[in-house]
Amino acid sequence: MKGIFPAWGRILQGYRPNLSIEITRECPLRCPGCYAYGDDHLGGDVTLRQMADLKGDALVAGVLEAVRLHKPLHLSIIGGEPLVRFRELDQLLPQLSAQGLYVQVVTSAVRPIPEAWASIPRLQVVVSIDGLPAEHNVRRAPATYDRILKHIKGQQITVHCTITRQIVQRDGYLEEFLDFWSANADTRQIWFSLYTPQLGEESEERLRPEDRARVVRTLLDLRSRFPKLRMPKGMIEVYLTPPSSPDECTFARTTLCVSSDLQRRITPCQFGGNPDCAQCGCIASAGLDAIARHRLPGGLRVGAIFDASLGIGRAVARVTGRRDEAPDAPATTTAGHSAPVPD
Repeated sequence: MKGIFPAWGRILQGYRPNLSIEITRECPLRCPGCYAYGDDHLGGDVTLRQMADLKGDALVAGVLEAVRLHKPLHLSIIGGEPLVRFRELDQLLPQLSAQGLYVQVVTSAVRPIPEAWASIPRLQVVVSIDGLPAEHNVRRAPATYDRILKHIKGQQITVHCTITRQIVQRDGYLEEFLDFWSANADTRQIWFSLYTPQLGEESEERLRPEDRARVVRTLLDLRSRFPKLRMPKGMIEVYLTPPSSPDECTFARTTLCVSSDLQRRITPCQFGGNPDCAQCGCIASAGLDAIARHRLPGGLRVGAIFDASLGIGRAVARVTGRRDEAPDAPATTTAGHSAPVPD
């Protein structure tokens, strides 16, 4: 809740408080179910691997200009694999921190995380880990457990696991995962998302309704026993009834997502394509929606305040000529609907 009032101020000025950048099209991994490299992620006419991207001083300048233009409070740096551009990030991250931004870098830890990053204020390094070693090392090679454990030394990372159907089929799996990563001294906190499919998708990763209900029950139990599992009760419960469309999703409405050329917009949210909102498992969406569903004294929903503020912000943006930067709700699609998640 601590970020509500600054975010509210940005929205009233006609800006989105959150910016997500695919900082590179490159990634040495080929992970099953990766939304970023899906054929429809960017609308179907081009894929992320076909996009232009920037390197060196051009990338540093481009990201700083995007921040200057869009004025976010929170910046998520995703990919591709951000550590492919670790030299540019070495320059960028201290500058972004000095501007007061909260920055999240989402990585597979396929290469070492620079030691100096551990001391950068307001930086959160999120490492994506697809289950226990037997499953992860197949899905995420060459970002194996051995590499991750070596590359996170001296950091305080956020472990992020996306729960797929393969994971929920084994009793006790999530508890075993939490046991392992809670005991790791380099782990600050642990998060779980649920796999979010595209509309009409049939895959081994996709959860069934009974799987989702079981996961929610399990997480609600485990959060009381594992202090590093930093997921409030309200956030977990959103997974049972996620926002029904981008027009109802606080994350989609308050986050501007751009691809590796720093120009192409990713819509309707970070997933791109046609995500199935009814089966959304995005922790960012769940976290922000839990806040929106919170009722203030007197019964007023926080989300109602955001709704009114978004309307004012759009009007301000039109008057000031910043229509492209206005926090408009995504265009409604036949569909609806992945690093900012609440800290």
